[in-house]
Amino acid sequence: MGSSRAKEERAARRAKTEEMRRAEVARERRNRIITWTLSGVVLAAAAGGGWYVVQDARQEQNAREAAVAAPVKGVRTFKDLTQNHVTTQVDYQTSPGVGGDHNPVWMNCDGDVYTEEIDETNAVHSLEHGAVWITYNDQAADDDVRTLRDRVERTPYTLMSPYAGQTSPITLSAWGKQLGVETASDPRVRQFLDKYVQGEQTPEPGAACTGGKSA
Repeated sequence: MGSSRAKEERAARRAKTEEMRRAEVARERRNRIITWTLSGVVLAAAAGGGWYVVQDARQEQNAREAAVAAPVKGVRTFKDLTQNHVTTQVDYQTSPGVGGDHNPVWMNCDGDVYTEEIDETNAVHSLEHGAVWITYNDQAADDDVRTLRDRVERTPYTLMSPYAGQTSPITLSAWGKQLGVETASDPRVRQFLDKYVQGEQTPEPGAACTGGKSA
């Protein structure tokens, strides 16, 4: 009995340590991206003799960070989401699902665009890794679908697929977060991506978006 409890405690400590490690990796990656961006701008400014370029870059970065910190109007939040691995279908709180029990295998979400509906339980696993899932139904305009496809293909930790059962023409989903919009030109599309791709809501920051299910 005591031996079993000790094993469980060791397993829990290992899981907690791994969770902290993933969070630290995600923070370090974000910091490196910011550092590389500013360093590149500094070099370009030095070569051209224009320090004002550096100032503009810093102002743009500050504006971006402020936008990420600001709430996105109309986003619905879902709490107390379970994270069990299951091999059966799940009745999610909303359509598409934004969290809860999910398939052990995630959908590839490294800017992946799927032209047919995908398994919801795999996609929810991708959200657990910090991805944003963009879905659309037959009410979405063809031009909007193309615009979103191009954006997703340029954005790591995103995926896109049709989803007939949703109420909005376009829906953006992250773990515990969801936003419905009418068009791809809605400024909240970019705001949602900026805020929730590998955002603070991510249960497993830094987890893979490749090596999962591709169709």
